[in-house]
Amino acid sequence: ELYLSPCRTRKGYSGTAIYTKEKPLKVTNGFGIEEFDQEGRTVVAEYTNFYLITGYFPNGGSGPDRLDYKLRFYDAFLLYIEKLKKKKSVIFCGDINTAHNEIDLARPKENKENTGFLPIERAWMDKLVAKGWVDAFRHLYSETKDSYTYWDQKTRARDRNVGWRIDYFFTSPDIAKNIKDCYPLTTYLGSDHCPLVLEIKL
Repeated sequence: ELYLSPCRTRKGYSGTAIYTKEKPLKVTNGFGIEEFDQEGRTVVAEYTNFYLITGYFPNGGSGPDRLDYKLRFYDAFLLYIEKLKKKKSVIFCGDINTAHNEIDLARPKENKENTGFLPIERAWMDKLVAKGWVDAFRHLYSETKDSYTYWDQKTRARDRNVGWRIDYFFTSPDIAKNIKDCYPLTTYLGSDHCPLVLEIKL
């Protein structure tokens, strides 16, 4: 089964998808706020015991308007998943477009004033974790360095592993104990990002 949420405002700009072997009970494009849903940034699949959300979170570049859009998206998304987790377990994944801590990018000092590592962006991730959401990779590999999911293509950063960890799997706290593994497939080429795998028993 394939479920697509394309961008309706700009061709080829953004969009998300879920491929699944098990048919969900229900699939929703977006989370009910047209300003964000029109860019095709989330697909929400409901299964018997959990929700799975794939997301492509906004980039804060291209000026202050887009940073504001990104931060408002963050806040709206957090409110949404907080409501969902009261019903059943939640897993969300995708390009969150922010490296949470200094360990999550190769050049933290050089990027403290760049979007993707701004204090205000990282503060939202602090808030997410404070509410109990579990970063599956860091749950298992809290001290692992040099593990990234994105590399700038223009500077051939992948060849030197000068990367960012901006793609994540997060789970609601109730199922964190069921996480078996989470790891990037860094040898898969063809994109400036690489796939990220979550193994979890539900």
